Amino acid sequence: MNGKIVTEMGLTVTSKDRVEVDGNLVRLEKKKVYILLHKPKGYVTTVHDPEGRNTVMDLIQGVDERVYPVGRLDYDTSGLLLLTNDGQLAHRMMHPSHEIVKVYIATVEGCPSAEALKRLEKGIRIENYITAPALVKVLENYGTKTKLEITIHEGRNRQVRKMCEAIGHPIIRLKRIAYGSLVLGKLKPGQWRYLTDSERKQLEEEM
Repeated sequence: MNGKIVTEMGLTVTSKDRVEVDGNLVRLEKKKVYILLHKPKGYVTTVHDPEGRNTVMDLIQGVDERVYPVGRLDYDTSGLLLLTNDGQLAHRMMHPSHEIVKVYIATVEGCPSAEALKRLEKGIRIENYITAPALVKVLENYGTKTKLEITIHEGRNRQVRKMCEAIGHPIIRLKRIAYGSLVLGKLKPGQWRYLTDSERKQLEEEM
């Protein structure tokens, strides 16, 4: 250990020690961690930010393992964000072929017409691509603004915001409430919790 031959029994080893057996390096099995965070507005979904802004990592206190965000929520969007050190699961979740469902609550300016909502449901051109069909429900109408539930299975940059801008109803507030089988539930902005075993297993089955 650490360049010395050990002959005594019961020696305590930490993650900082270098242990070799017959010339082969022994590595500790990494404990896999899965965290569900309610990301507030005003935080960037990165581990470090060169501009010095708050990151979602500032909200994860007391976690010894190094975890990373799965996908992104933009600076002004709140809601469900998964963080993990399970690289294989994260890669599968972000791969377009899995088409994981994402559900958002969007408060938009004005009152979109039935025709405008159908454009979202059929797929709408944004820049150089056409979005996949979305599921859209009107939850509330306040006259000057409307609350929509929008379900998509793509994950392009600021996609939901661009979709609503394309029909002439920019987003005022945006929150993600579901990601695959995971739901935000009653977590308040800034709060987080570990996934339950059943949530983790269900997520793996979706992959």
